Amino acid sequence: MGTRSMIAIENPNTKAVKSIYCHWDGYLEHNGFILNEFYTASPKVNNLIALGDLSSLGANIGDKHPFDERLDVDEYKDTRCTFYTRDRGENAPYKRFESAKEALAYYDGSWCEYFYLFKYDEDQQSGKWFYKDRSGGAWKRLSTAMKKLSKKETA
Repeated sequence: MGTRSMIAIENPNTKAVKSIYCHWDGYLEHNGFILNEFYTASPKVNNLIALGDLSSLGANIGDKHPFDERLDVDEYKDTRCTFYTRDRGENAPYKRFESAKEALAYYDGSWCEYFYLFKYDEDQQSGKWFYKDRSGGAWKRLSTAMKKLSKKETA
């Protein structure tokens, strides 16, 4: 069974959100770690979101590949994303919401357990990741949570 998650980016001017669903490994130690380490610039985050819903998140967006093809890699950083549209030919584009609150309500109904939101810094090229889990509460800084995890706990 997958640990479902939402991955989103917030427009700094309108606060509208573009978001995607990810089926596998949504927990902090995996998807949280990948986002925090490998998706730190807004162009890469936007490119990730533009390709739509994910089966699995990898450190690299990668190229089109057979959906069921698995890489046999020793290095975690060599993993790639597997998308429903690009790699399986389904129609699973990103979704747009007027706010993060609206996106949360939608994805909560999709049984997502973790919610990740990229918010731009003032330069609008970089930003910071925030997260929530199903228990609710305020958005928390992902980088702070990552510091509390040991290297053995992360992907």
